[in-house]
Amino acid sequence: MEAVYNIKLDKSSDIPLYQQLSEQITLLIEQGEIVPNEKLPPIRKLAEILRVNNVTVINAYKNLESKKIVYSHVGSGTFVSEIKLSELPEPVLKNEYSAGFSIDFDIQNAINFAKSTVNPDLFPVEEFKAVFNEVLDRDLGNAFSYQESQGYMPLRSEICKDLLKYNIKSSEDKIQIISGAQQGIDIISKSMLGIGDVVFVEKPTYYGALGAFASRGAQIVEIDMQPDGMDMDRLESLLKVMRPKLIYIMSYFQTPTCYSYCLDKKYRLLNLAAKYDTYILEEDNQNEFIYNEEDIVPVKAMDYKNRVIYVKSYSKSIMPGLRIGFMALPKKILNQVLSIKYTTDIATSGFIQRAFELFLSSGGYDRHISQMREIFKVRYNTATKAIDSYLSPYIDYIPPVGGVNLWLNLRDKHISAEELSQRLLAENVIITPGSLYGAGNENKFSFRLSYAGVDNAYISMGIKKIANALS
Repeated sequence: MEAVYNIKLDKSSDIPLYQQLSEQITLLIEQGEIVPNEKLPPIRKLAEILRVNNVTVINAYKNLESKKIVYSHVGSGTFVSEIKLSELPEPVLKNEYSAGFSIDFDIQNAINFAKSTVNPDLFPVEEFKAVFNEVLDRDLGNAFSYQESQGYMPLRSEICKDLLKYNIKSSEDKIQIISGAQQGIDIISKSMLGIGDVVFVEKPTYYGALGAFASRGAQIVEIDMQPDGMDMDRLESLLKVMRPKLIYIMSYFQTPTCYSYCLDKKYRLLNLAAKYDTYILEEDNQNEFIYNEEDIVPVKAMDYKNRVIYVKSYSKSIMPGLRIGFMALPKKILNQVLSIKYTTDIATSGFIQRAFELFLSSGGYDRHISQMREIFKVRYNTATKAIDSYLSPYIDYIPPVGGVNLWLNLRDKHISAEELSQRLLAENVIITPGSLYGAGNENKFSFRLSYAGVDNAYISMGIKKIANALS
């Protein structure tokens, strides 16, 4: 670090001393005389060497930190960033991805690989008819009274029991009932984000979450997804200089890549969140649907530092129109979340909460999920076999361990996924182009294929039509 000691400040110049110091340190970094992650001299020591006030060095370091050239650790000092200024990611802009919201996925009588919800004929209608009637007989008019904003207490208690199958230990006072996962993401955005705050997201990711973050004026920074989770080295490098309020992830069957995090990356993610004082917003992306004997271990199950906000929609796995879900929250942010939920819609439907509590406590939910898992496993096997048979010359993909979607990447770069989707519409087949999940031309050669709402007999037929369109 001797190069810094040779800095010469011109005290007769009109340029403030702190600015001179900041510029000279920047130059030394650019020239390679000060290397990435090298510790700069302590403030008092450098001030003595340069014969300036401590405030001059403090302001110079703050100036460098605001430009993301250095980062600081309380009690440890100031260090040179390992990422060059020119290599810092540009925040994603809302208008770069908002076009995806206008895509219409509903075409009559099509083989619809874009819809990730099940067909209505698989909804547990009779079971819900029974619990609706039981709630009405039991609670009479009280079934339609205003509900506590945090949620129906017996339902929160049942959710805590349900979470134990994932080794998540929570208590009723940390559970917030919500009207679906999207509302949960929106409430967290309103609770924790303001204009200019930074959010880290997986790249690519779910556009609905991006919309919620952008609506708060947040800066959205993307970090590449790898087959075993987010690029952790890149994440740590950016955490040092950008300090996000949130890191948004799906630890299993990520949308849209369908990748799942390995155990090592989950531990590292938790440790980084604690070290850099940020929160992880973990969305449960239908974790019930895993097709091998592997245990599901959400990041929340390992949350010894109380850094994970866990969001789950039950309606996605049962009947989308129910609009019922929950958040398991760290105690530190509980009150602000409760306040935002109240101002959003006062409370989620009390009648639906009472009915779903009965469905959950009676074992109806577990029975339904068990049946759906078997149906989806058959469809998963059919889809992957058809891909291997018909699409292997044209696409690359990594079969996920579960979920209801597949992420396919075109080998031939002469046709984009959007062009392919237009060809397929003529064949009455619908896919989701990857461009929906990123800005500009991101993912233009990728597409998502969901088998959740396609009967088994039509899966192979639809995939064969994709192969014909590509050939």
